Amino acid sequence: MASRKKKTSAKAGGEEFANDAERSKADILAVATEEFANHGLSGARVDAIAERTRTSKRMIYYYFKGKEGLYRAVLEKAYSEIRSLDTQVGIEDAAPVEAIRKIIEITFDYDETHPHFISLVAVENVHRGRNIAKLTSIKRRNAGVIHVLDSILKRGAREGVFRGDVSALDVHLFISAFCVFRVSNRFTFGTIFECDLSDAEVRNRHKKMLVEAVLRYLEPVRGS
Repeated sequence: MASRKKKTSAKAGGEEFANDAERSKADILAVATEEFANHGLSGARVDAIAERTRTSKRMIYYYFKGKEGLYRAVLEKAYSEIRSLDTQVGIEDAAPVEAIRKIIEITFDYDETHPHFISLVAVENVHRGRNIAKLTSIKRRNAGVIHVLDSILKRGAREGVFRGDVSALDVHLFISAFCVFRVSNRFTFGTIFECDLSDAEVRNRHKKMLVEAVLRYLEPVRGS
């Protein structure tokens, strides 16, 4: 009986330790996301991340194998979140026009509410995508997004609501370019043109404009 209690207690202790470790990692990733987004890979400080979390610099290195390992973990988490949204259940099975509308709106809203993600993308572009190249999971998830989009476009073409000569990758770029620009250039664009891109009316107008622009591009080309 005593031996059984010890085993049960040890198991519970092990599970509690594992849960604490996962919570610590989640805290570290949340703080590190801000640090890398605000200061870049070279300017971010592991000491600053440790100070704001319930752990130490030593534990951060233990969990993530160094500063670059932590940065790659931040990238992987950031990309997995947006990719899990735009491949959510129901989108691929919705009517083609509605499916495209949902993808646009999800992408637009996510980018608007996650400026740190846009900053991380900019940081990684400074590094010419070298870190993303080491993360096969990001490539795999994004390939899945293109597959879903391609399936929707082909179904729309079969049903006669979309043209049949469009590239899923081009449509993805079309959507992403507008959404990312609004966030990445909101301060410079806003200052130059005295326009507040965060204003609710402007934001909603731009979302509607993007939906209409993409859907009009996808319309079948009618003969004269």
